[in-house]
Amino acid sequence: MPTISWFFGISIRMYLTDHPPPHFHAYYESSVAMVDIRTGAIIVGRLPPRIARLVERWRQIYTAELMETWVRAERGESGSLGRIPGLDKK
Repeated sequence: MPTISWFFGISIRMYLTDHPPPHFHAYYESSVAMVDIRTGAIIVGRLPPRIARLVERWRQIYTAELMETWVRAERGESGSLGRIPGLDKK
């Protein structure tokens, strides 16, 4: 599962050829959540409240890039998923 972004100790990843709805996985220490790209809803898992707010802010900024990455991941284009800047790069 490629890491597409890293910021403040949060790893954002996408599985190749993953199932709908479009989503990403956020990892922070021992917490993991699957987050809907379009709505920001946590589908499965949980994150500490402060981390969830950071992930949501990041998702709002990079929704278009996340959807483009989702399409590439669905196609199995592992070599071209690229990286999305973190909040610490904004």
